[in-house]
Amino acid sequence: MSAVTILQLTDTHIRPEGERVHGAVDTYDNLSRVLDQIRSAGRKIDAFVLSGDLTDSGSPQAYRRLRDAVEPVAAELGAELVYVMGNHDERTPFAVELLGIDAGAVDPHAPHDRTVEVSGLRIVALDSTTPGHHDGRLEQQQLDWLAEQLREPAEHGTLLVLHHPPVQSPVATTEYLRLQQPERLAEVIAGTDVGLIICGHNHLTGAAAIAGIPVWIGPAMSYRIDTFAPAGRHRGLVGFGYSRIDVLEGAVPGSALVATAIEATPAASVYDRAEAEVLAQLVELSARAG
Repeated sequence: MSAVTILQLTDTHIRPEGERVHGAVDTYDNLSRVLDQIRSAGRKIDAFVLSGDLTDSGSPQAYRRLRDAVEPVAAELGAELVYVMGNHDERTPFAVELLGIDAGAVDPHAPHDRTVEVSGLRIVALDSTTPGHHDGRLEQQQLDWLAEQLREPAEHGTLLVLHHPPVQSPVATTEYLRLQQPERLAEVIAGTDVGLIICGHNHLTGAAAIAGIPVWIGPAMSYRIDTFAPAGRHRGLVGFGYSRIDVLEGAVPGSALVATAIEATPAASVYDRAEAEVLAQLVELSARAG
């Protein structure tokens, strides 16, 4: 059973009404489908983490579309909302439209970092963006701030969130745009209670580790890249999804945070059975096997 459930939605790339990403993808429709799925699932959700590239070009109108879609669902479910900057986001409209900060109080050169505690799980959101750049960076003052946040352990440990993966990629384009100097981050988090790092940016689903800590690259909500395209080609494909991050009760120490990809691309069901019926069948099979 899950003590805490977090949903990660990343790379939503929302555009103003009537516009499509790459002229083909209605990202607002993707978001709406996912929110409808979440609402109808009837499951307890403790927080939504939107891990960057929330809009495609930093448009205030796009941020308002995102906010007006996500916030009522979070309120209905009693879930915390954590917004994280991505390289397609713009700090001032991000702060004004999503964080409720007055435009005159926003420093466009200052990162939007935040710590939230949800049911004993500490969520630390780091802004890995630099205006004008698409790769990721963390400034020394951010690393110092992170070290201070991690000084005391949290009940269920820490979930660290940033947009740019701090790990290498076998895909040339995503390798080029990852977090720079990840060893500096590794020095800060080694030996702390960080149990999982989640990020996005790459438009693929992947896993790795840094400083012995698992890294989860969540599936994009907009479209996905072909991770095994023909040699010399870079392709974007139709498809989208999101992730659930669970703190599991009674888990083996050090493995309580589990990431699971959720496919959201419309598809026909192979089967649709009552969970209790399937569990009963599995118990029976186990009993037969001795």
